[in-house]
Amino acid sequence: MALNFEKEKLTKELKKRRPEKVLVQLAEGIKKNASEIEEWIKALGIEVVFSGETCWGGCDIAIDEARAVGADLIVHFGHAEFIQTDFPVIYIGVKDILNLNHLLEESLKSLEKYKTIGLSYSIQHRHDLENIRRFYEEKDKKVILSEKKGTNAYEGHITGCQYEGLKAIQNDVDCFVIIGNQFHSMGATLAVKKPVILIDVYNNNVRTMEGLRDKILKQRSIAIEKLREAKNIGIIIGMKCGQKFGSPEKLMEKLKEQGKNVIAITMGELTPDKIMNFYNIDAFIELACPRIAIDDFANYPKPILTFREALVAVGELSWDEILDKGIL
Repeated sequence: MALNFEKEKLTKELKKRRPEKVLVQLAEGIKKNASEIEEWIKALGIEVVFSGETCWGGCDIAIDEARAVGADLIVHFGHAEFIQTDFPVIYIGVKDILNLNHLLEESLKSLEKYKTIGLSYSIQHRHDLENIRRFYEEKDKKVILSEKKGTNAYEGHITGCQYEGLKAIQNDVDCFVIIGNQFHSMGATLAVKKPVILIDVYNNNVRTMEGLRDKILKQRSIAIEKLREAKNIGIIIGMKCGQKFGSPEKLMEKLKEQGKNVIAITMGELTPDKIMNFYNIDAFIELACPRIAIDDFANYPKPILTFREALVAVGELSWDEILDKGIL
């Protein structure tokens, strides 16, 4: 697999904006390319600093870091634009250059009984969209792209926490095909009720998400019960600019009415080590990326819930509503 870092787009944007210093953010899998990228930018007479912090999505924009080092522009590689900020940012999606034909052929086995496909892709595969659509249409499949909704940058684009575009078309399709990895397909199967098939370009296989939804929903139901039983609760307020979900004040009020002891905690990056330091807390509610509580639940010694799950625990939302609307 080759990566196209869109050097021409980057150079054009930098020449137009003419920054003196840039902060470069790289998604986790491409930090090894930092030296190469530095050469391109320094050749334009621009000073370069790289963020060493984790960068999991377009929601994670290092504005405070950029200001701290005196940068006047952020160059963010590996994700599409997710939020509007008051700090200038260039988004470079990075293209995965590979031949998908063998995986598309393999996917036909899983798609045999489906006529209409809802199609979504991670940003690295947008450039392949027309080839993918044409392949399926030539196999007598109808292709409908997920709608551009919420924080999705394009029609068909999928991110880890925004699935309204899939929900908008689920009554018109027989199944969904996700071009990307399990991170995106897991979220999709929690958000919609139709079958989800993943074309995993990184592990070079095709698989269905059958059974995964029920397994995760069972885990989330148990976490909700543990929150109901908990006496001491910590509400984690995410500090990343694109990862703020829900109102801590509303939750604190409801939990205190139910006799809970509640504290508010700010965190940038949530880790098991940070959580363990609050050893007296029985359960946590995180108002940051909703995927932390769902994907990483096994890594944490205490139950962690999303904002919507916490609303179920306090009686503001029913479990049936979660099931009907999707957990994400």
